[in-house]
Amino acid sequence: MSSSAADQEGGGRFAAGRVPGVRWPGFAAAREAQWGLAALAVLVGVGSGLGSIVFRWLIKSFTWLFTGQEDYAGAGHAANPYVPWLGPFFVLLTPVVGGLLYGPLVDRFAKEARGHGVPEVMLAVARRGGRISPNVSVVKGLASALTIGSGGSVGREGPIVQIGSALGSTLGRLARVGEGRMKLLVACGAAGGIAATFNAPLAGVFFAMELILRDFAIESFGALVLSSVSASIIGRAAFGDVAFLSLPSFHVEHLAEYGLFAVLGIVAGAVGVGFTRILYTIEDACDWAWRGPEWLRPAVGGVLLGLLLLALPEMYGVGYPVLQNAAQGEYTALFLLLLLAGKILATSLTIGIGGSGGVFAPSLFMGAMLGSAYGAGLQHLIPGTAGDAGAYALVGMGAVFAGASRAPITAVVILFELTGEYSIILPLMLAIVLATLTSKLLSRDTIYTLKLRRRGIDLDAPSPDAPLGGQRLSEVMEKAPDPLAAACGLADAAEFLSFSPHGVLPVADAEGGFRGILTAQAVAEVLAEAPEDADGAPRTAADLAELPQPLTSDMRLGTALHHLVSAPGSGLPVLDPDTGILIGWLTHQGALRALHPVPQPSTGPDQRGGEHRR
Repeated sequence: MSSSAADQEGGGRFAAGRVPGVRWPGFAAAREAQWGLAALAVLVGVGSGLGSIVFRWLIKSFTWLFTGQEDYAGAGHAANPYVPWLGPFFVLLTPVVGGLLYGPLVDRFAKEARGHGVPEVMLAVARRGGRISPNVSVVKGLASALTIGSGGSVGREGPIVQIGSALGSTLGRLARVGEGRMKLLVACGAAGGIAATFNAPLAGVFFAMELILRDFAIESFGALVLSSVSASIIGRAAFGDVAFLSLPSFHVEHLAEYGLFAVLGIVAGAVGVGFTRILYTIEDACDWAWRGPEWLRPAVGGVLLGLLLLALPEMYGVGYPVLQNAAQGEYTALFLLLLLAGKILATSLTIGIGGSGGVFAPSLFMGAMLGSAYGAGLQHLIPGTAGDAGAYALVGMGAVFAGASRAPITAVVILFELTGEYSIILPLMLAIVLATLTSKLLSRDTIYTLKLRRRGIDLDAPSPDAPLGGQRLSEVMEKAPDPLAAACGLADAAEFLSFSPHGVLPVADAEGGFRGILTAQAVAEVLAEAPEDADGAPRTAADLAELPQPLTSDMRLGTALHHLVSAPGSGLPVLDPDTGILIGWLTHQGALRALHPVPQPSTGPDQRGGEHRR
């Protein structure tokens, strides 16, 4: 076959909008095989690990260039040795100069590199099939390193997540993988970036699953682990196998301390929500006040940031030295509260003026300040019970992050890996869960999803231009199968289930009230093991019925499909929103029929559950 013919058969080697891919025989089969996915995940992890090395080197280099210090946050009001005649006032200029460098870079080459990065990756996975521009990895790395190096009070987790995700997306396009695997490779890049940057391989995996994929599938877990481990090996070769933060060992001495940690968790959850709201309020204020070109906005806004850095140099950059000092009890409670307020303002201002950087490290910083101040206060009030203030700093770090991100699993795991501290895992888990619950009570959105919702994007709602998702369940539901009576024996239930096309049937009581669903799998397992309960009485359908995620006829199809994916059978019951009575059944086939609707028979009494199967 000629080259021209081969290109035509393959869709055109340089067809518009396509990335040239590998074309040797068997490549298509290899990339879809499990070992092919494993190989791609390892490659993404290695790339993310190398990217994290370059990114951290850039931050360190720009910080030295702008301040003459390795980390100016812990240097007090020291002068820059390159311009000693300016004294501490040089910090008035560093954000301005940095803004003049990264402002045009972001505005010209990759506008999505502005801000904290994680929401853009979440959007790419949820709505854009995992497609991220290759430019993002380069622009985000340079812009974020310049932002942090010139004094921007942001973290590096958002940038490295976006950098790694862009690498995963680029490799996925080169390999021409399907959309599902493209999204997974994007998540692999995020996991690898977190793992290599913070020496936290487990946290990288759970960060990607909990925040990026928002799914805990087995295949995803395996690929993410491979990517995270590969990146961690690269990172440890460059940075060493040590905990990211070096803190003393803490212990819980009194049971009463658990109550104190619980209160801290509630307060930290409120602080996380407060930080989220202040961040976007200041961003709105900057949008309202600025009328010039976007490329100049970071430099002009840098004047305000410089004034803040002159007053509080501890706000310069990420601020890990200050965080460690706070956890070790080197500051007074009032100064700790000042640092907490200063970090909220400095991070919000950095993002508001167009800076590029993450919000994970700032939330850890805020949590450490809050926890240390809380612990110091308790030591004055109840010195015999309170325990070490540093323990409250560590717990506060995880709790504020959980309150802002609403990712409790990631918060627990990453705090353990960042510090190597397992001794206070119980109060840490308690505070993080309470912070998450507090956050849910106070706010609908997280610090990541609120950025998208402000742009009119709801990740849990169907895409506006999607052919499926906007319909009400009342428009697409099928006739409900006749329900099993709650008192139906398992032998009879097995007979009815054997003829069910769904492998699952609803269960109703004598009055027609919905009791749950019964699956063929559950009945088969019980009949094979113990068809009678502990008292020797035969089990009934009601004993094995389980309540699925409630779906009502006024719910949108897009929301319901998320629950249908994990349904125990091939369908889920649809209930009346007012009475809770079974009125229909939702299946994937029924959802697809919404694209080509056909007249349905009028709803009769039989469609509200029919006669009970006895």
